[in-house]
Amino acid sequence: MKVLARNWWAVVLRGVLALVFGLIALFTPEITLSALILLFAAYALVDGVFAFVAGVRAAARHERWGALILEGVSGIAAGVLTFVWPGMTALVLLYLIAVWAILTGVFEVVAAVRLRQEIRGEWMLGLSGLASVVFGVLLVIYPTTGALAVIWIIGAYAVLFGVLLVGLGLRLRRTAASA
Repeated sequence: MKVLARNWWAVVLRGVLALVFGLIALFTPEITLSALILLFAAYALVDGVFAFVAGVRAAARHERWGALILEGVSGIAAGVLTFVWPGMTALVLLYLIAVWAILTGVFEVVAAVRLRQEIRGEWMLGLSGLASVVFGVLLVIYPTTGALAVIWIIGAYAVLFGVLLVGLGLRLRRTAASA
C-alpha cells in the first residue's frame, strides 16, 4: 500500500497513457492495423515496465510484490512479442491482447482485494481489472470481429481503464499526503 501511495504518479501516468491510447483508437479508426499493433506493443511494454518497477520496489521494502511482478512480466512479454513479430495475423494478435488483458485484469482484481483493508476506493482498481477480464474474454469469444469494431473496443477499454487508474492514482495521492 505504501509503495502504491508513494508512487501515485506512476498509477496516474499509466492511466493517462491508457486514455491517450484509447482516444487515438476511438477518434482515428482509419489507423492501419500495423500502426495499432506497434501502438499496442509500446503501451503494453511501458505499462508492464511500470508494474514491474512497482513490484521490485515493493519487494525491496518487504511488502507484497508478486501480483505486480506477474502483471509487469505479462505486459512486457506481450509488448516484446508484438514488436518481434509485427506481421503476425490479426487473429493471433487478438488472442495475445486477450490473454494480456485477462492476466492483467486478474492481477488487478487480486491487488484490489488485498487493498480493501488499506484504502477506500480500491474498487476502482478492482473494476479496472474486471473491465480487463471482460474485454479479454470478449476477444476470445468473438475473434472475427471487424477491424473497426476491434479498434473501438480497444479504445473504449483503454479509456475506461485509464479513467479508473487516474482516479485511483489521485486517491493514492491523497492517501500519501495524509500519511
